[in-house]
Amino acid sequence: MFKKIWKIIKEYDTIVIARHIGVDPDAMASQIGLRDAVSLTFPKKKVYAVGNGTSRFNYIGKLDKMESFEGALLIVVDTPDQKRVDLPDLSSFAYKIKIDHHPYVETFCDLEYIDDTACSASEIIMQLIENTKLCCNSKIAQTLFAGLVSDSNRFLFNSVTSNTFALVSRFLKNYPFDLSSLYHHVYSRPLSEVRLQGYIGENMIVTDNGVGYIKITEEILNKFHVDTASAGNMANEFNFIEEILTWVIITDDPKNDRIRINIRSRGPEVNKVAERYHGGGHKYASGAKVSTFEEAMLLVNELDEVAKQYIEEHNL
Repeated sequence: MFKKIWKIIKEYDTIVIARHIGVDPDAMASQIGLRDAVSLTFPKKKVYAVGNGTSRFNYIGKLDKMESFEGALLIVVDTPDQKRVDLPDLSSFAYKIKIDHHPYVETFCDLEYIDDTACSASEIIMQLIENTKLCCNSKIAQTLFAGLVSDSNRFLFNSVTSNTFALVSRFLKNYPFDLSSLYHHVYSRPLSEVRLQGYIGENMIVTDNGVGYIKITEEILNKFHVDTASAGNMANEFNFIEEILTWVIITDDPKNDRIRINIRSRGPEVNKVAERYHGGGHKYASGAKVSTFEEAMLLVNELDEVAKQYIEEHNL
C-alpha cells in the first residue's frame, strides 16, 4: 500500500494535506511531517498543510493557507470520517487518500490506508518514509516523533509495540535531534493550566462505577485564563487514579457554541458511546461534541453503564 501512495504522490504537482478538526499534536505533526517530506523529495511540487491551528503547537510548524483545491491531490491524515475533516469541501479534489490509525468508521477517499494497531498517525508516516523514496531529515524526524510521543502518552499505551520502539530507534540514529528540547516544547505548560489541573482534581465527581467527570464552564475558563483546548488537553493527566476507570472532561466552547467532551479509559471501551454524540476515536481515547451540558450528562450516563458492565464482566 505504501508503494501505491508513493506512486500517486509522484503523479500530482499540487498536494493538500489535511487532518481532523480540533487539532492535536499527532494530527498536526503527521500532516506537517508528511508535507515537509514530500517537499524535500520534490522541491518543485506545491504542497500545503491546511486547517485551523493553534499557537500552542507552533513548535511543530506552521500551517499553510490555500483557497483553491481544484485538481489537487488530497491526503487526509489521522481522521476516520469525512465530517471531522478540517476542510469545508472535499469535492473539488482530483484524488483523495486517507492515512489513519483510528478504527474504521467510513470510506470517503479513493485510496485508504488504515492501521488501527499503530500508536499514532505519525508512526504511519514514519513507516511511509521508510518504505518509499520519500526523503527525511532531522527536523522532519523531530516533528513526527513529537506526534508519536504525544499520541502514545510517552509510550504508555498498549498500542506501542516493539516495532514502534525499533522504528523510533532507527529514526533517532539516522536523523538525530535534541530530545530534551523537544520534550520541553511538548510538556511545558503555563501556570494557569497547572492550576486548572488542580481544580479538576479537587472538583471531579466520581460515580460508583468509576466514571470521573467534570464540567468546565465559560466562567471557569475565564477564572483560570485558559481556553477550551487547554481544558480538554487535561484528559491525559488523570491516567493513574485508582478509583477511576473512565474519566471525562466536559468543556464549554463558547466561540463555536458547543460543548466539547474528551474521554479516556483504563478498560471500558468508550468510542462507540462517543460516536453517538457526534464524535469518535479510539477504544480508550475518544472525543465528542454536543450542544448542551444536559446532553453531555446523557453521554456520561451511557459511559457509566458501560463501566458497570465492564466491572461485572471482569469481577472488579
